[in-house]
Amino acid sequence: MFDLKIIREQPDRVRDALKRRGADPAMVDEILAADATRRTSLAELEAFRNQRNTASKEIGKTLAPHASAGVKDEAERETRKAQVREINTRIETLDKTVNAVETRLNDLVSQVPNIPDDDVPFGKDDNENPVLRTVGAPREFDFTPAAHWDLGPALGILDFERGVKLAGSRFYVLSGAGAKLQRALIQWLLDLHVAQGYREMYLPFMVKESVVFGAGQLPKFRDNLFHDVEKDAWFVPTAEIPLTGLHQDEIIDAVKLPLHYCAYTPCFRKEPMSAGKDVRGIKRGFQFDKVEMYKFCLPENSADELEKLRQDAEDTCAALQIPYRVKLLCTGDIGFAARKTYDIELWAPGQNEWLEVSSCSNVGDFQARRANIRFRREAGAKTEFVHTLNGSGLGMPRTMIAIMENYQQKDGSIVVPEVLRPYAKMDVIK
Repeated sequence: MFDLKIIREQPDRVRDALKRRGADPAMVDEILAADATRRTSLAELEAFRNQRNTASKEIGKTLAPHASAGVKDEAERETRKAQVREINTRIETLDKTVNAVETRLNDLVSQVPNIPDDDVPFGKDDNENPVLRTVGAPREFDFTPAAHWDLGPALGILDFERGVKLAGSRFYVLSGAGAKLQRALIQWLLDLHVAQGYREMYLPFMVKESVVFGAGQLPKFRDNLFHDVEKDAWFVPTAEIPLTGLHQDEIIDAVKLPLHYCAYTPCFRKEPMSAGKDVRGIKRGFQFDKVEMYKFCLPENSADELEKLRQDAEDTCAALQIPYRVKLLCTGDIGFAARKTYDIELWAPGQNEWLEVSSCSNVGDFQARRANIRFRREAGAKTEFVHTLNGSGLGMPRTMIAIMENYQQKDGSIVVPEVLRPYAKMDVIK
């Protein structure tokens, strides 16, 4: 949730940030107008409550034993009672007005994205994300590398037809060595992140609406999420959602920070169908697996924690011995809740393109405000909002694509990356 105080005190800064993001700066004026209405209504409400208190005291005086005969007059008492009833009616009306305005105000503020950090470059879309570095050179093949959508079915480890038969378009089945390879990848990633200092968590795959809102997915991404209406439960689009919710409505002792978590979950998203290569293979789907890294930390440490998070994600790519590159997302591509984001992409020679496998973001206090996650530096101190960070470590489908296409052999077999062999119990898929 965006800080309403910043909108009140620095409206031009917020307007400029929205423009840089490609969002409509007019929402600032809507928020300020709603906020002014709310404050005026609250002042009126308080004034009427004071009037009611005064009138009630006057009625009490008419009942006092020592009150004068004139004040005890029944007609005067009834007049004052009528005044109180009228005031109560006005209070009831104003209460409804205030509640409606507060609901509207909260809805407007919940739609304001985070302000990008000053070092986030300006840009309209992902075509303007600068590449910070590329690590590793693409392999030189003595044959034309095949795409995973040809490699997998030929080896009997990837089945698109049965995926469609079971669940419809954008689903697939991994079988045999394919399923085993993905399981090995997940186990290895979790073990690696635990060694990096993260605490492994097993989480629900469905969560309450308040948890989804707290993580910043609602209301903006409502149409992209799967929802069980009967249970009013939401299928997680990423483990970031339940990881954020772990400490919702809590006050954390500062000495316990930072908290580092990692978790594996299946993820469910109504990804829009796009043209070209995106419709082929397993690059985009309604269900996929992912390992997530997540951090709660002190505000003054979040910038450094982001760099460590990015490095942890890079280390996974380096260990797989696949060429990767790091990009800094521009203002037009950065996520709704993020203030700064790095994307890490693996090279996929069969498709001749880079595939995003990790996105590492510093969210600042944006999620903490929505989820009411605070900390206290010492006993008796005022509470503050924590900062949160999240990063993929890694997304399964695209990492599987990169493994299959980079490690393919001329005979159509696939060599298993060295770090995965102890988990997969195999060296080659053939």
